[in-house]
Amino acid sequence: MDAMLILVAYDVSTETSAGRRRLRRVAKVCLDYGQRVQKSVFECRVDKTTYEVLEKRLLDEIDSSEDNLRLYRLNEPIEEHVKEFGQFRAVNFDGPLVV
Repeated sequence: MDAMLILVAYDVSTETSAGRRRLRRVAKVCLDYGQRVQKSVFECRVDKTTYEVLEKRLLDEIDSSEDNLRLYRLNEPIEEHVKEFGQFRAVNFDGPLVV
């Protein structure tokens, strides 16, 4: 099954301790599937089935009355649609993940 690059962006209300816990849980779910590229933005390389699991796990964590969750599927080929500037360099998902 072909992998796709998903951008996950979220804004979780942290005005309460429950919100702060939700924020940590949402970030943990994202870390299970990809890499953090900004504080509340992750890149995830997943297949269709894994994408559906990721989406369900994230929806189970957020409070839709207080939080915002956005999932973007980036068009292939990624090299034509994603530009990087500055110090951070994303992991090459096609290369070895351990150096």
